[in-house]
Amino acid sequence: MCRPDSVIREQCFQVSGVGPGFTCLECHVSISASPIFIQCRPGTRHMPTFVNPVSVCVLGAGAIGCFVGGCLARHGHRVTLLGRPRYGEAVRAHGLHVAALNESPTAVPRQRYDFVADAKAHGTALNQANVILVCVKSGATAAAADQIRAHAPESALVISLQNGVHNADRLREALPHRVLAGMVPFNVEHTSPGHFRQLTTGHLYIERPTDEAQANLVQSLMGPSPLSASLETDMKAIQWSKLILNLNNAVNALSGLPLREMLLDPGYRRILAAAQSEAVRLLRRKGQRLVRLGALYPPLLPHLLRLPTPLFRLMARSAIAIDPEARSSMQADLRSGRLTEVDELNGEIVRLAEALGDAAPVNQALVTAVHEAERAGHFIPIASRDLRKRITLHS
Repeated sequence: MCRPDSVIREQCFQVSGVGPGFTCLECHVSISASPIFIQCRPGTRHMPTFVNPVSVCVLGAGAIGCFVGGCLARHGHRVTLLGRPRYGEAVRAHGLHVAALNESPTAVPRQRYDFVADAKAHGTALNQANVILVCVKSGATAAAADQIRAHAPESALVISLQNGVHNADRLREALPHRVLAGMVPFNVEHTSPGHFRQLTTGHLYIERPTDEAQANLVQSLMGPSPLSASLETDMKAIQWSKLILNLNNAVNALSGLPLREMLLDPGYRRILAAAQSEAVRLLRRKGQRLVRLGALYPPLLPHLLRLPTPLFRLMARSAIAIDPEARSSMQADLRSGRLTEVDELNGEIVRLAEALGDAAPVNQALVTAVHEAERAGHFIPIASRDLRKRITLHS
């Protein structure tokens, strides 16, 4: 046990060692076992870095990938980030810095990570990976599977940290590797060159492996907050529940506002409540179980959103912390002229309705509005009253 008065910070729960013995890097106390947790002070447990650093490859190192990869590298693992040149140039020029919610940025030691932007060099990195985190957009899942199948050893563990409910299944169908579904519930923004900040609350959810040793590897790999991981046996329930939250992405993208400011507009809240109510109704008809994500239970969100703004503000403040500058990744895509994942989010509800012989007019209208914004080639925010009129017309 670390000394009772030790300050709980990253170094306090990092461990190093040779053979079966470990030493707390903060307190220099020897630990004879191989624990999943080290107790830093009475009543508090924190997860240490995995004893043997893991070679991790992040395929699709955008904002989420760079943040997750940076946290893993900061906690002692060897990480290779495979991503777009614009991220690679920023990281090479300014270094990699990660900041958990409400915390100051931490520089990741350069010797613990590489950024490979040249797609021709991805194969070498994948070939050396023990764990591959797939963070690409849904539309790039098939191409990611092709890369993994061509270059990664079959012993590598593949974890999908993508939006949507079917990407892990697509990877399983295409790969001989062990594939686990995962989910990142929080927003991350590339705030300045090489700097990646967590903007909302939450911890990772990852499918529980059937092999206990592999489960221990995943927990140890993810380490302390913000990468503490909850291992789940029913990831479909987690993914559908997260998808209900993600129906917000389209509304926020079209608004052009920071998430907090958008949610204080009753017009946008009514639109989001209608989209989520539609999804909850269809999922109940499907018989799909939904679960609480942190303090949020998705079927109750439409009721929360319809509250008067002062009461909504009070209730929401106790449920989730949101950085004032947080925006959805879909808004960032629209502003940058990139295709969005709206078909994997709101579009998933539209397809569900069609499969049930039903309709999802609100989500269909949002899909249509986002696609129109994509085709426009320049970003023009839509005021809540105008967006409500469009949804009414489509409905």
